[in-house]
Formats: sequence, structure tokens, C-alpha cells
Amino acid sequence: MTKDKNKLDPDFIRQLAELVQSTDLTEIEVEQDDLRIRVAREIVVQQATIAAPMAAAPAAIAAPVAPSPAPAADNAAPASAAGPDLSNAVRSPMVGTAYMSPEPGAAAFVSVGDQVREGQTLMIVEAMKTMNHIPATKSGKITAIMVEDAQPVEFDEPLIIIE
Repeated sequence: MTKDKNKLDPDFIRQLAELVQSTDLTEIEVEQDDLRIRVAREIVVQQATIAAPMAAAPAAIAAPVAPSPAPAADNAAPASAAGPDLSNAVRSPMVGTAYMSPEPGAAAFVSVGDQVREGQTLMIVEAMKTMNHIPATKSGKITAIMVEDAQPVEFDEPLIIIE
């Protein structure tokens, strides 16, 4: 940052943007005296393929901006032309990373078409290095899995549809 409180240092902002990009962070915020700089990058999810690659571009902004949730990719054919009925969705109770199996290389907890019972583990959401088992909210048939293995998820994001 510069000594002059009213002038932003473009080189410092570039360094912050490079730090965000090189460390795979989504944002960084620095505050000194009355000056606050927040650098965030937008994550774009492409829905053309099953394994959706993510592209990111750093952007420097001076005021906080509310992040918009990324759309989830659909693993199963939609129930109708308008998409699956989300009223029967098991939703993420937290922000984290969804895992479909108990460990890498193991079989998935569930797949589309499986019959599940209430309380059965459907997947794991890792948050702050803690593995949280996500249980079925009711008994029924899995009609759609809305996330992919190792995909970041947001609070209240639909994960699995049980009919």
C-alpha cells in the first residue's frame, strides 16, 4: 500500500490478484488504517460436460460484493423438461466439499435408482477438515444426484432428490 491514504497502489493490487490466483483462493481482503482492499475472483462453471472445468479471473474491487452461488451440474436426466422437483431435495446443511464415497476409490454411498431409507448416509460434506455424513431425510428412490464428487457446495444447495 502507499503512504498516501487517498491513493491506491496498482502494483499492490496486482500482487494481491496474483496471490489469489496462485493459491486457489476465491478472495482476499486487506485493511490498513481507513483503506480496505478486497480482491475476489469469479468462478464460472460450464455445464457442457459432466466433469465441468472451472475457469477463474481475478478482479479487484473496493467494496464487498455478495458472492453468487454457482449453478450445480445435474448427474441424472431431469424428471421433466423444467428440471427435477426440488421440493424433495436433500439440501446441504453447510458450505463445504461434497464427496460421494467414504474414501477415494471406494464405491459411492448411493447412485440414481437406489432405494434408500430415512437416516441412511447419502454422501459426505467436508467442512473445516470435518467429514459430515448427510443422511436421507426420508425413505424413497434416488431420482437425481445434483452434485459431482469433490464439488464445492453452498449452504442449502440441493444435493440429492428422493422421490
